[in-house]
Amino acid sequence: MTQEVYNKVMAHPVMSPKRRFLTALLGGQPDRIPVGNVVSIATMELMEKSGGWFPQVHLEVKPMVKLAEAGHTVLGYDTVMPVFSVVQEAAALGCEVNWGDQEMMPAATTHLFAKSEDMHLSKEWMDSPAIQVVLEAVRELRRDLGHEVVIVGKVMGPWTLSYHMLGIEEFLISTLRDPNRAHRSLHILKDVTIKFAIAQIQAGADIICLADHATGGMISPKSYRDFLLPVHQEIISQLGCPTVLHCCGKTTDRLQYFTQAGFDCYHFESQVRLEDALAATRGKMTLMGNINNPETLLTGTVDQVAEACRKVVRSGVQILSPECAVPLHTPLENLRALVKVAEEERQRFQII
Repeated sequence: MTQEVYNKVMAHPVMSPKRRFLTALLGGQPDRIPVGNVVSIATMELMEKSGGWFPQVHLEVKPMVKLAEAGHTVLGYDTVMPVFSVVQEAAALGCEVNWGDQEMMPAATTHLFAKSEDMHLSKEWMDSPAIQVVLEAVRELRRDLGHEVVIVGKVMGPWTLSYHMLGIEEFLISTLRDPNRAHRSLHILKDVTIKFAIAQIQAGADIICLADHATGGMISPKSYRDFLLPVHQEIISQLGCPTVLHCCGKTTDRLQYFTQAGFDCYHFESQVRLEDALAATRGKMTLMGNINNPETLLTGTVDQVAEACRKVVRSGVQILSPECAVPLHTPLENLRALVKVAEEERQRFQII
């Protein structure tokens, strides 16, 4: 090792997981690439290791905390995130929810706005058990691990909430045939996103993941620009913490608009080419992702996972992560491979 290389390596002493992740998220130079999650990494094996099982983790504080903590204590990730469903807000707002079972994610089964022009929210939705369980879990995680790892809060954005409240088809049709109705839904529901996010920050979350599924194949980039971009800008202006946008699927054609929304980071999927994501976001927001779920993490070998991880690390992506909520039967050793590669690539990462 040359003196120049030695000096560069020594300039980056080992960081705590929390400092490592936040440094990378905000565009700094960590000691190595962080590994984290802003969406679910719950698997059958992780539930068994932690003792936090579906569906109790969606409704009870202790199982929720146990499963969230396992992301750090079992997998070694630099984050913990306690929200394993996408329907906590929908349940609080009055939609009927099937909370599933040990091998099934919850889903909203009714849509309160679907047949009504009088869109309004209950004043008591924040008091719902589906909301309060998350806030209490965040408080416990803050007490247990807040000095060590990043506590991730998660909220659904108003586009996703409109899917829940109107139904996907009904809402998407409204963007074409009744734009005023679509705008009204987004306007009403953005307040849910803001209030729940702020409540999680106050409970102890370090960052907020805003999951909003305005993805390619469902809407055009023009629809994101015209309907959702100004709403996202308003939401971000009211949150006093680092933020991560999660939007599934093909999003290359709207990355330019994501960078205008004010998010610090974009959590993206493998359907977006690394080169395209890096080119569109460089100097504007950091990137987190994008290890493929079905072909790599679920059914691939550890070596195949490692190869995919090395490609992401060496590309210049700032945070290594599964691309989306992992399938429940994903092998634990494949999820652990992300941390192993991050450690193996430490010296290369520092030098680059």
